[in-house]
Amino acid sequence: MQSDSGLPAGKVASTDIAIVGGGMVGAALAALLAHAEPDWSITLLEAFPLPDDHAPAYQPSYDDRSTAIAHGSVLLLQQVGVWAQLREYATAIEQVHVSDKGHLGGTLIDRHQVGVDALGYVIPNAWIGRVLIQHLRTLPNVTLVSPAHVRQLKPVADGAELIVEMAGQQSVVHTQLAVIADGAQSALRASLGIDVDRKDYQQTAIVTNISLSQPHQGVAYERFTDEGPMAMLPLGGSVEGCTSALVWTQPKALADEVLALSDEAFLSRLQQRFGFRLGPLTGVGKRDSYALQLSVAKEQVRSSVVVMGNAAHFLHPVAGQGFNLALRDCAALAATLKPAGDRPLGQLALLQQYLKQQALDQQATIHFSDQLTRLFSSSGLPQAALRGLGFVGLECVPPAKQWLAMQTMGNASRQVVL
Repeated sequence: MQSDSGLPAGKVASTDIAIVGGGMVGAALAALLAHAEPDWSITLLEAFPLPDDHAPAYQPSYDDRSTAIAHGSVLLLQQVGVWAQLREYATAIEQVHVSDKGHLGGTLIDRHQVGVDALGYVIPNAWIGRVLIQHLRTLPNVTLVSPAHVRQLKPVADGAELIVEMAGQQSVVHTQLAVIADGAQSALRASLGIDVDRKDYQQTAIVTNISLSQPHQGVAYERFTDEGPMAMLPLGGSVEGCTSALVWTQPKALADEVLALSDEAFLSRLQQRFGFRLGPLTGVGKRDSYALQLSVAKEQVRSSVVVMGNAAHFLHPVAGQGFNLALRDCAALAATLKPAGDRPLGQLALLQQYLKQQALDQQATIHFSDQLTRLFSSSGLPQAALRGLGFVGLECVPPAKQWLAMQTMGNASRQVVL
């Protein structure tokens, strides 16, 4: 068993692959790489203390939020042997109900229509983090280093060197391949001069858990309003659960006002926007918020460097595509590196091969998320008419509805087998 460790101060440590960022993407990547090739040495560097069996999960990725794990992502998590544990606190999505407030039309995607046990699952982030980190601690070729701040990444002739600070002392980690997975505001990415294309949606996501007066029956709701989209995702571990995870998009100008409402006023306003599909809403948990934008790194690979996760592409949460796309990126990178043989893992041609394989998936998913956000964040008549026609088309043209189901399930791209 491999436990968390430090680095020898003032000395050089060597590893095949160094991952900067121990959030959901970094931890999942480490698990996928270790599964693909047990002979690789993998070092995961995280600035915050990592969760364990007894301490709280301090890592910011593992907060009170929940994540919708698409069907395609489940297949990848099964391959690395963590799905059985994740499933303990996962709530199956039996149906996805899409509607547009104030307009006729809507669509319902049912798991029976596509022949799967579930369209996806909703899992609390804290549990995802705990399971992934526990799994990594059992792998002999993975070393966890935290809390450790990577102050600099320097390309060298045979790879890259990371300047790492722990407890006020600096060490050097030499690696064939450095993966930057430290979030949308990655300082390390910026230090390399890698710019991003940004689109500010002028929206804020309010995230909390909502108590319901009746079971959610495993239905995930995507509700589009003139203020922006909202999602209510089933929690509680079964169709009898009476809690949903809320992601409520607000215009920036209104977000502080909504956050400041009393619990009673907040629920009343939410009820008015969402309706009574889940009966009267009875309680609200701790509320958090974050600004929404689309950001895409202009470079994702350089010699000995890969940018992944939110550092590579940060999407609007409306379609639940962000983590699932990142997980497919991770699997594709592992599959590309696996047959590398004696070639250096950071060889630019090899990394460009990975990016070429993932380019279509990334472009399609980013476009889908962005267009959905733009179309469903306007109360204008043309957009409303298009939404109505789109819903009608989905119900009348089975292939269109099947495509939407595949996109929602994360099955629209090729499946990777490690």
